[in-house]
Amino acid sequence: MAAVSRAIQAPNMDHHERSAGAFARAIVIALTAFLTVVDLFATQAILPSLTRHYGVSPAAMGFAVNASTMGMAVAGLVVAIFARDIDRRGGILVALILLAVPTALLASAPNLLAFTLLRVAQGLCMAAAFTLTLAYLGEQYNAADSASAFAAYITGNVASNLIGRLVSAGVADQFGLAGNFYFFAVLNLAGAVLVYFTVRKTPPMRAMGPGMGSPPAAWVMHLRNGSLRASFGIGFCILFAFIGTFTYVNFVLVAMPFTLAPMTLGFIYFVFLPSILTTPLAGHAVRRFGTRPTFCGSLALATLGLPLLLTHALPAVLAGMVLVAVGTFFAQAAATAFVGRAATSDRGAASGIYLASYFAGGLAGSAILGVLFDRFGWTACVIGIGVSLAAAAMLAIGLREPTQPAIATP
Repeated sequence: MAAVSRAIQAPNMDHHERSAGAFARAIVIALTAFLTVVDLFATQAILPSLTRHYGVSPAAMGFAVNASTMGMAVAGLVVAIFARDIDRRGGILVALILLAVPTALLASAPNLLAFTLLRVAQGLCMAAAFTLTLAYLGEQYNAADSASAFAAYITGNVASNLIGRLVSAGVADQFGLAGNFYFFAVLNLAGAVLVYFTVRKTPPMRAMGPGMGSPPAAWVMHLRNGSLRASFGIGFCILFAFIGTFTYVNFVLVAMPFTLAPMTLGFIYFVFLPSILTTPLAGHAVRRFGTRPTFCGSLALATLGLPLLLTHALPAVLAGMVLVAVGTFFAQAAATAFVGRAATSDRGAASGIYLASYFAGGLAGSAILGVLFDRFGWTACVIGIGVSLAAAAMLAIGLREPTQPAIATP
């Protein structure tokens, strides 16, 4: 553990040592991401069971499950305001410890309102840890290494989508809904333990760059940056599309003609496995082809999967889910790395604004596409997803690479 701890704590070592510790660093970064956001999408694997348990419509349960994105958007903004005063290591540690509380309380949520509020609380804790970790990566890694570091973090996010859903479906099937939430509370505490050992010796970060004033001044500076504004909008559209796809496709797969059982539905999420393999390549793609081509290519790939989602053949639907997952996660990895490079000062604020936009898109997607799904069906929902991906591509055209590389903090 000590060796792994040194690998993540000292990214600015000489070339030989950096090469030797790169794999260990990537594993730690990915595992930290996994344990930070594993609660976010795991619950989607048991959406049909939760819908029956609370006796509500798919749209109502989908909104309740995705209410965590509301908490994440709020927490992203709060961290953006106070980023300069928050110790990275301490903030991440406290957020993960507190995350276990609402996760465990979900096991006994008496009604849909209580369930929704607890999901919001989960989102507050997850986003605090997520935002501070992104700020840490942007501050500790130089421009050459940051894209790969962010890609490793998003890879852990991808893994949480696959493994979290599989585990959630399996645990709920064997031990019930309550057992599922208790199990994930333990995973949250495991994330806190990992951070305690791997980030223990991290020195205080210099969150604000020279010449920066108050937090509102940092916000104004970031929002005046056209490329950053575009990246915030891209983040909104990415999760809008992702939430719409992987929330409401559950109800399609348990209905005719597929009629999948809950445990089988969990195995469906092996569609995220290719994303685990491809997302780490996002950093290499950005360095070789540039940000705009990487964005446009990944969004085009996701769009190609949409017609397949409307077929009545399960292999075709699964192929469509694979393409949407690969494309959106690749775009997310490129977006987070771009924000880290474009914001050369107060990256905590920039990361907070990006994540607030990203998770606001998830909340909007669950609400708007849920209404489309309930009133007009799956086809209307997929059309809405396509509009979101097209909007993201339009925003990507306006991106410009930073004129100066981000400078790592010693």
